[in-house]
Amino acid sequence: MNTIAFKTIGIGVTFSPNLEANINEAARLALCFGSKLVLIHVGESSDKKSKTFLKFLKPFENDGLEFEILFKSGDPVDVILSSTVEKNVDLLIIGALKKENFLKYYLGSIARKITRQASCSVLLLINPSKERVPCKHIVVNGLKDPKTKETVNTAFFVGHHLGADKITVVEEIDQEEVSVKVDDDKSLRKSTIIKERLRLREEARVKKILDTIPADYTKDLAIKSQPIFGKRGYSIGHYAQVARADLLVMNAPAKMTFWDRLFPHDIEHILTELPTDVLIVQ
Repeated sequence: MNTIAFKTIGIGVTFSPNLEANINEAARLALCFGSKLVLIHVGESSDKKSKTFLKFLKPFENDGLEFEILFKSGDPVDVILSSTVEKNVDLLIIGALKKENFLKYYLGSIARKITRQASCSVLLLINPSKERVPCKHIVVNGLKDPKTKETVNTAFFVGHHLGADKITVVEEIDQEEVSVKVDDDKSLRKSTIIKERLRLREEARVKKILDTIPADYTKDLAIKSQPIFGKRGYSIGHYAQVARADLLVMNAPAKMTFWDRLFPHDIEHILTELPTDVLIVQ
């Protein structure tokens, strides 16, 4: 297993009502993971801006936080993406917004573009807090994909450092895999048998991944494997919401094609209506 580390954490900072909460969240995570923190502000530097950032960072500086403030003018997407490369950022934090009229969360076009194009992992915060809120339950995708092993390992790495109580690995099984029209007892039995075989297959596959995780990361953790049938992306998002997960960890999407934009799937369902804080592992 590759060593997981977030050596440098970056966060895009704007003078929004959530500025202090976003900086506090980023600083706490940087201290937790032993990372350097880079504040990226799209715009000209000024003494007033610097003083505001330093005021919020001061308590964490006293705890040993290493940080840098970067001012850069230009297109917000280009500035943040180029800054993450320039500063070797491993984890980029983006504050997502709550659309109050519809009581659901959404990403602005800038954050959405950054999430799709970032070359590093991205953490989307929907409810940043000035004071620490414990991360107790983490849900992570367990789908059959080359990226999944690293994503699951990252979920356990994060869970270990944040002191989580429980991690649930969700294997989304496409309903089409069952492909039996249920119209009598016989077809119902056949459908039930197929579903059970698929569940066992997925659980065995996930167990192989779980067996590779260091014992330190699994100690004192309740670990659950949860196969669910439904639409990929939508199903796990709904599960995370119902299970009241504090963090949902997902594979980064593959490079999008024209058809993907016409028929959104997987991560696009998550980005449309964020069920909780979401970590997308690159």
